[in-house]
Amino acid sequence: MKPTAILLLHCPDQQGIISEITKFITDNQGNIVYLDQYVDRQDGMFFMRIEWELDSFTIPREKIKEYLDTLYAQRYNMTCNLYFNDVRPRMAIFVSKMSHCLYDLLARYKAGEWDVDIPCIISNHEDLRYIAEQFDIPYHVWSIKKDHSNKAEVEKAEMELLKQERVTFIVLARYMQIISDDMIQSYPNHIINIHHSFLPAFVGAKPYHQAWERGVKIIGATSHYVTADLDAGPIIEQDVVRISHKDTPESLVLKGRDLEKIVLSRAVTKHIERKILTYHNKTIIFN
Repeated sequence: MKPTAILLLHCPDQQGIISEITKFITDNQGNIVYLDQYVDRQDGMFFMRIEWELDSFTIPREKIKEYLDTLYAQRYNMTCNLYFNDVRPRMAIFVSKMSHCLYDLLARYKAGEWDVDIPCIISNHEDLRYIAEQFDIPYHVWSIKKDHSNKAEVEKAEMELLKQERVTFIVLARYMQIISDDMIQSYPNHIINIHHSFLPAFVGAKPYHQAWERGVKIIGATSHYVTADLDAGPIIEQDVVRISHKDTPESLVLKGRDLEKIVLSRAVTKHIERKILTYHNKTIIFN
């Protein structure tokens, strides 16, 4: 693929934004290959994703963000995020004991579905080391005491590893620990979580069993960015599957795990492709 620049921006909606940005690109010999925009009329906000080829672009890539900030950021009260398609994101995976999401992520990575690097897998248990070894990815374990007395020390070590490995985003593949505010602030809107969609109705252990006992007719999964509010961050992807009285607690668990894998992988795909723009506690997902 040709090298491209990807610009995600948002600002108060007003006339002329699309023409100004496209003119900036074309005047500097950029060939636009993707453009999608959305206006939130309730908040009066404009959102856009635009991508252009860099082969003939006259502005050096290291200067593009400076030009955008100087020409448009203050003028339109605009927030810009610039990426390049030939700079691969670096993804760290956090796991505990459940393997289904980890296997799915690594299978997609190994199959070449994602243009991403996975420099490390981090866990609070040894249980899934054998999977990391199958895929030849370093596996790091820091045990967390039941009273959480060493949690701050563990997260400090994890953060040092993430910095050392130049990790750009984190995926919690059924990692059964609460992430601290310090780590969240270090990776704002760059920590992706997955969980069942029974919250807040069925909390605690065995949510699928609780759902079966209530006779629910639909189950789901939700993937979202992690914020300081537990399981309340901007939602990236969701899906559901219908169930019936013929289902058992075991079949609900299997169907739920399938959903979790699919929903998490969709969310990761959108993040890797730089097609997610967050605003307040919502996401704009570009097609």
